[in-house]
Amino acid sequence: MPALRRKVGIMGGTFDPIHIGHLILGESAYEQFQLDTVLFMPSGNPPHKRNREGASNSQRIEMVRLAIEGNNHFQLSLEEMHEEGYTYTKETLTRLAAEHPDTDYFFIMGADSLFEFDTWRCPDEIARLCTLIVAVRDGLSSSELDPRIDELKVRYQADIRKLTSPNLDISSHMIRRWISEGASIRYYVPDPVRTYIMENGVYRCSTIS
Repeated sequence: MPALRRKVGIMGGTFDPIHIGHLILGESAYEQFQLDTVLFMPSGNPPHKRNREGASNSQRIEMVRLAIEGNNHFQLSLEEMHEEGYTYTKETLTRLAAEHPDTDYFFIMGADSLFEFDTWRCPDEIARLCTLIVAVRDGLSSSELDPRIDELKVRYQADIRKLTSPNLDISSHMIRRWISEGASIRYYVPDPVRTYIMENGVYRCSTIS
C-alpha cells in the first residue's frame, strides 16, 4: 500500500504586518482542503516590492511567529527569507519539491494575483509544482473569475481551486497607515502582534491604541 502524501499549504507574503485576514485565509484553506499544515512564508526580497519600506526582516519574522503560535497546524517557514537576492515562487517550489518528494503543495493566493499570474516567472512550472488555491474576494463575481480560471487551466494545465473564506476589507498598507496616524488597530492584528508593534516602535510609532 503506497504511503499517504502530505498536503501542505503555502501562505506567502511580506506580512508587513501580518493581520487577521491572513490568518483566516490560512485557516479556511486548512479546513476546506484538509491540509496537514500551512506554512506562513515571509518574503525576504519579494520581486514585486524591491524598494519596500516597513518593518525589518527580523521584525516581520517575529510578528508572524507571534501571530501563529498556539496553532499546531500553522508553521513559520524561512524558505524565502534570505539576503542573496530576490525570491521567486518557482524557485521556492522547486526547492521544496526536491527536498520533500512525498508532499503535495497548495499555493494560496488572492484573486487579484490570479489575474496577474501570466506575469509571474515561469507560470507553467509553478502550475506543475503545486495546486493553486484562489481566495474569492468580495465584489468579484463568478462570471469574472471563472473564465480566468478556465483560461489558465488550459494554458498551463493548472489545477486551480476556489477557496470559500470570509473576506475582510483589510490590508497591511492600511494598518501601517493607521499606526502612523495614531489610530487603533485593535482586533485587526492578533494581540501579541499589536503589543510587539507598540513595545518596539515598529512603523515609527511608540504607542498605539
